[in-house]
Amino acid sequence: MEQRIWRVLPFLLLIVLCVAILLIYQHLPSHSNLSTKALRGDVSWHARAGLHTEDPAGHRGSARGSRPFWTACLRNMSMANMAGFSDLPERLQNFLYYQHCKHFPLLLDLPGKCGGPDRSSGVFLLLVIKSQPVNYERREALRQTWAKERQHHGAWIRTLFISGTTGAGLEKLRMNKLMEMEHRKHGDILQWDFEEGHLNLTLKQVLFLEWLDNSCPHVRFLLNGDDDVFAHTDNMVEYLQSLRGNDGSRQLFVGKIITNDYPIRDPSSKYFIPVQMQQKESYPLYCSGGGFLLSGHTAQVLYNMSKTLPLFPMDDVYLGMCLAQAELKPSRHTGMRTLGVHIPALDVDILDPCYYKDLLIVHQLMPLQNYVMWDQVHDPGLKCWKDPRLSS
Repeated sequence: MEQRIWRVLPFLLLIVLCVAILLIYQHLPSHSNLSTKALRGDVSWHARAGLHTEDPAGHRGSARGSRPFWTACLRNMSMANMAGFSDLPERLQNFLYYQHCKHFPLLLDLPGKCGGPDRSSGVFLLLVIKSQPVNYERREALRQTWAKERQHHGAWIRTLFISGTTGAGLEKLRMNKLMEMEHRKHGDILQWDFEEGHLNLTLKQVLFLEWLDNSCPHVRFLLNGDDDVFAHTDNMVEYLQSLRGNDGSRQLFVGKIITNDYPIRDPSSKYFIPVQMQQKESYPLYCSGGGFLLSGHTAQVLYNMSKTLPLFPMDDVYLGMCLAQAELKPSRHTGMRTLGVHIPALDVDILDPCYYKDLLIVHQLMPLQNYVMWDQVHDPGLKCWKDPRLSS
């Protein structure tokens, strides 16, 4: 009898062990369920508000559903001890709580956009266009006009629209589905899981610079701009090709330079910057964020500076800060009209193509205007004269 018990005992212990393992496994949190919650914005405020979760493994998946679990980036509660913190608007309090978070899940990726990292020098001009999911009509217009991927003067132009997410619940799901459809059809969408908004524009820039370093490190030049501008990308290629001794491997940051600018201290302003964020009463030189050109070399410098420079609510000022930290300065180009074409007369058509044909970029043109302008500036029969009233 005793021998029979000793023979059966190992099998009984094995059964008990299997049952215990099964019970433990059933009570473990599911990675897929947690990931779904995080992507829907149910983890915490910062996930919903577009402030930042991080993949510890640095995963860069291109398809939804194949992403791993993302660890939430937590509030820096020590910010609440800052003098005057409780008097700040809630939006700026939240910005400061998560200012240290610079990584976020990439929902739609294009790792081969530039032919792979080792062959990315084959892209002469990469158009990096900031766009929100809802701006479908703008993206469609640009794809058929100045952002169309093509060769000009033997130089390849490639296009990327960079975006976060908008809305909540079903609306967010619908917008994300739209972006996924465009991504699949056109292959020109990069999307991260942060909520679009004025205070997250700098985050978008930093996330893109990180992507560029990983996926397209040797691109020659870049246009960084908004989706409501007119960009004469043919002129841009010709201008960049005319630069002596710069094939993208040297410093270049060209745009509409903003000088003598300073923080707005009025709390009611959209651009309110308290002393807790910027003690100095002036900003460094920077280029208007509507559109600017830069070399691949300078993009790498900006990325390196962004690793240590805290995020700032204004993306164009932040890039100017990165340049200043690297002891570099932006350059002016009269063809960059990101504040619009100023014509001091009421009796002329401000959309006359003669005012645009020699420029590089103009803000602001809507989809219909972009369609028409792109066609008109390429009309071989266009006859123009120099109007002295056209101001730079």
